[in-house]
Amino acid sequence: MSQNKTKSRKNQPEKKRISRKTVVAIGVVIVVCIVAAAGLLLMRQGTLSPAPSGNATNSFATAGAFYCTSVDLAYEGNYNEALQDADLALAQNVSSLTPIIQSDRAGILVELGRYNDAIDAADVAINAPGNLTKLRAIAYYNKANALQALGRISEADAAYANATALDPTLKQP
Repeated sequence: MSQNKTKSRKNQPEKKRISRKTVVAIGVVIVVCIVAAAGLLLMRQGTLSPAPSGNATNSFATAGAFYCTSVDLAYEGNYNEALQDADLALAQNVSSLTPIIQSDRAGILVELGRYNDAIDAADVAINAPGNLTKLRAIAYYNKANALQALGRISEADAAYANATALDPTLKQP
C-alpha cells in the first residue's frame, strides 16, 4: 500500500510555493489599497470630510491610491507609469507613507536603470524613524541592486548583508 502512495506522489507535478516575502508584500499592498479605496469612497459619498486643520485625510487617501496604482503598474512591468504614480503619491506630502513609497520607488528606479536615484530613494526609507524592519530590509535590497549595477560591489555586499540581517528570506542574488 505504501508503494502505491509513493508512486502516486511521484507522478504528480510539484506545486509551486509562493515565498513568504511575496505573501507579506502582497498583504501590505492589499491593506494600503483597501484603506485608500475606502477613504476615497467615503469622501466621495460625503461621509468622510477632510480634517479641520486642512486636507490631511484627503491627502492620505490620495497618496494611498496613487501608491496602490504605482505598485500595480510595477507588477505589470510598466515602470515609467509606476514611477509617475509613486511621485504623485509623494507629492501629497504624507510623511507616514513616505518610507513605503520610497522603498518601492527605489525598486522601480532600479528597473529603469536610474541607479543613483534608486540609492537616494532607498536611503530615505532606510533612515525613516519607526519600527519598519521589513520595509528597511526591502529598501536595503533595492539599494544593493542599484549599487551592484553601478559596480560598487563591496557596498552592494554590505547592503545585501543588512537586508538579510533584517529579513533572512532576502538573499543576495
